[in-house]
Amino acid sequence: MLDKLDNIEKKYRELELMIADPEVIADNRQWQKYVIEHSELTPLVKKIVEYRRTLEEMEGAQELIDSSDPEMRELAEMEYEALKEKEEELQAEIKILLLPKDPSDEKNVILEVRAGAGGDEAGLFASELLRMYMRYAENQRWKTEMIDYSENEVGGIKEASVQIKGKGAYSKLKFESGTHRVQRVPETESGGRIHTSTATVAVLPEADELDFELDPNDIRTDVFRSSGHGGQSVNTTDSAVRLTHIPTGMVVTCQDGKSQQMNKEQAMKVLRSRLFDKMRSEQEQAIASERRLQIGTGDRSGKIRTYNFPQGRITDHRIQLSVYQLENFMLGQIDEMIEALATNYQAELLQSMEY
Repeated sequence: MLDKLDNIEKKYRELELMIADPEVIADNRQWQKYVIEHSELTPLVKKIVEYRRTLEEMEGAQELIDSSDPEMRELAEMEYEALKEKEEELQAEIKILLLPKDPSDEKNVILEVRAGAGGDEAGLFASELLRMYMRYAENQRWKTEMIDYSENEVGGIKEASVQIKGKGAYSKLKFESGTHRVQRVPETESGGRIHTSTATVAVLPEADELDFELDPNDIRTDVFRSSGHGGQSVNTTDSAVRLTHIPTGMVVTCQDGKSQQMNKEQAMKVLRSRLFDKMRSEQEQAIASERRLQIGTGDRSGKIRTYNFPQGRITDHRIQLSVYQLENFMLGQIDEMIEALATNYQAELLQSMEY
C-alpha cells in the first residue's frame, strides 16, 4: 500500500505546481480541472502525511523499547501501543478514501415512484413514499420540483417524478432504488385483514449533455392536453409532452409544467437521465458480478424493504437491518437506514479490493 500512497502524494505535488503555472492558469478549463482534482485528493493526502508521521513516531518508540533503561522502556511501550492503535485507524480511513469514487455521487437526482401490486392501496403507499422522500429532502435543505404527477381515484398516485437538487443528493439516495413493500390493514378493509402492496422507486442521477448525448433524430415528440397540476393553461392547451426514444422504446411524459416548452425540457431531462442510468446500471452490474457486491446496482425488480405497520417496523432485506420507528421514518427521518446502507456498501467494496 505504501507504494500506492507514494504515487498519490507525488501526483498531488505535481498538481500543486500545475495550478500555479501561468500557462495552465491561462487555460481556464484546464486549470479548473486540475483545481478540482487537487481538491479531491487533499483529504487523502492529509491522512497520508499523518500516517507517515505516525509510522516515524512508532520507529522512534521502538528504538526506546530496545534500550536498556527499564523505566524508559515501559514508557516507550505504552507510547508504541497508542501509536499502533492510531496507525490502524489511519490505515482504515485511508482505505476508505482510496475506494473508487462514483462520479455521479454529487449529482442532483430525478426520483420516480410508481404504484405496484395492490390496487388502490399500492397507490396510497406510493404517495406516502413520495412524501417521505420530499420531507427527507427538506430536512437536508435540498430543493425539490415536481416533474410529473399522475393521481388515482382515491388520492394515491399511479406514478410521479420529482427533481431533487442538493449537494450529494445521489450519494445519499442511490440505494433507495427497488421494490418497497407495505404490510398493513387498509382503511377500506372492514375485516381487519393485513394486506400486502408494493411500490417501486427509481433514483436516477441527473444527466447533462456531457454525460449522455441524445440524437434528436432518435426522439419522437407528441403533444396533448394536460390533466396535471400545472398553471392556468392546463386542460386548455396542448401543453403536455410525450417523448419516445425510438431505439429503446423508452417513453417519458411530462405535464406538470406551465408551458409546452417547460414540459419538453423537463421530459428531455428525465429521458436523458433514464438512458444514462440504464448505461450505468449495465456497467455496475458487470462490476458487481465480478466483485460479488450485494447492493448498489439499482435493480428495480428486487424487493429491498418492507414497511410493517402493525409492528411499527421497517426492514431492509439487503443488510438485514430493522428500525422500529416507522412513524418517524415515514416523516422523512431515514438517515439511520441511509447511513447503514452506505457503510455496508463500503465494507463490501473494501473486502473486494486488494491492497
